[in-house]
Amino acid sequence: MLDIQTNLKRKIELLGLALDNEEGNRDADYAILFDRDIPTIKRDMQELRSYGIDIHSERGKGVRVGGEIEPKLLRELIIHYMGLCSAEGGADRATRLMVKKARTRSLTILVKLQQCIEKRKIARIDYQKDDRRREKDVAISPLLIFSSDGYWRVLTVHEGLLKQYHLNKLLAVRPTTTTFKRPPQEEIDKVFRHSFRSWIGPEEHHIKLRLSPVWAERIRPQQLLETQAITENADGSVTFQATVNSLAEVASWVVSRGAGVTVLEPELLKQMVIDTARGVLSNYAG
Repeated sequence: MLDIQTNLKRKIELLGLALDNEEGNRDADYAILFDRDIPTIKRDMQELRSYGIDIHSERGKGVRVGGEIEPKLLRELIIHYMGLCSAEGGADRATRLMVKKARTRSLTILVKLQQCIEKRKIARIDYQKDDRRREKDVAISPLLIFSSDGYWRVLTVHEGLLKQYHLNKLLAVRPTTTTFKRPPQEEIDKVFRHSFRSWIGPEEHHIKLRLSPVWAERIRPQQLLETQAITENADGSVTFQATVNSLAEVASWVVSRGAGVTVLEPELLKQMVIDTARGVLSNYAG
């Protein structure tokens, strides 16, 4: 297993370096870098080509990548690579919390859910609610396991609606033999397009914020959302616009930034920021 992980990690790293090969590194140079022989590097490139990636060695220019890599394939490669790096460097926060909470049950839950995802089988779960109530024998159609806001979650279809479940709160998973029809991948991808911090639901809210010059410098290099647009203002501030799925999350974020972040639209978000700030202040009344 470790050899497979090491080989895949090396191939992705070879591709990443070849995409910006200003030094003109040849296959012999990569053989030294990865402590492998030249035939191994050539086999790596051949396998990458089997994925539709035009990676090859040019005389005098070194290893190069021709054409564009499809965004879907690029996303998959990055996900694989980050997963491999996390596995080598220690489990990420979401995994640590899940293991601490559920111990060995965490692996059992992951495997059972993933099998249901791959085989498109309905699962029945027992789930611990926040208010100490338990939901028992809930039928779900698992679509995707993902990490968000520091926790592992599973995206599902439940009673015709998209819903997420916190894996730390799953008490049991029982796969069934009943199959379900999976929504189109485009519909699943759209779920996360408007996620500000974590996926809350399918709502869409257009927001417009004004960021002071200080906050503009901090936010400008960041990509907070796929849908964001930043407009420079004459005074050094910026106008930040995006579509989000939760105004409550944005309100908390604005309040946590303090002075310098002002809501321009919508009015509902303005009021939520005021209410949230007042709630914080009330903790220190008197």
